[in-house]
Amino acid sequence: MNAPAVPANLPRFPTARGRRWDHLELLERIDASGSISAAANAMGMSYKAAWQAVEAMNNLSEQPVVARQTGGKHGGGTTLTEYGRRVVAAYRRLEKERERVLAQLNRVMGDFDQYYQLIRRFDMQTSARNQFLGKVTTVKKGAVNAEVILDIGGGEQLAAIITHDSVDHLDLQPGVEAYALIKAPWVILTTDDSLRTSARNRLCGTVVRCQEGAVNAEVIIELAGGKTVASIVTNDSIHALGLKVGARACALIKASHVILAVAG
Repeated sequence: MNAPAVPANLPRFPTARGRRWDHLELLERIDASGSISAAANAMGMSYKAAWQAVEAMNNLSEQPVVARQTGGKHGGGTTLTEYGRRVVAAYRRLEKERERVLAQLNRVMGDFDQYYQLIRRFDMQTSARNQFLGKVTTVKKGAVNAEVILDIGGGEQLAAIITHDSVDHLDLQPGVEAYALIKAPWVILTTDDSLRTSARNRLCGTVVRCQEGAVNAEVIIELAGGKTVASIVTNDSIHALGLKVGARACALIKASHVILAVAG
């Protein structure tokens, strides 16, 4: 039998952490059972989570990988498209090749895995100026939203307010690695340590760069642990606060302005 042709521009499917839901396995189970409900039950996923995963995969793909069919217990069955079957076959082949290559690299470089994990962190590209990698320490669910506390190292923590759906979709739980993304214009600066505000996050340190532009300026604060926070403020704010290299300043960040992400 000829090997399936590899579709061009394979979509990068998300992978949940913690329970390690495998989206490719979900597609395979849908293909075998013809039912997204049966596939979800077999994997310990909720019907809603399974459909969210399928919809995300369809959105990331050039062509649908899963198609709905009329009828069935939940208003219709599901089936993989031919394109979806080729995508799954191609990914499984790539997985085998990846495992073979990584095994070979580990044989010739004993500590390769340590550096490979670091290299993977460099893959993510976003428009957010501030990106922190940390570990979830607490997930506190409220009536509507949840507060997630992320330990970013150096004795610093960040709190994020996100929806329950986002907590479940990212599978956030204590011990899980996650990224905190914060746009520089969302970072408010103050030089008054005693100032009380509604901002949940306060990161204090020393100004190491203060670059003025035509209207706005970029201010970089170095924290005690060596991490930095970037903020975009007006030139007038720079002068009013007396911000300059060597000055002490605090970055105030609302918890609702912290975006969380996990590696795929």
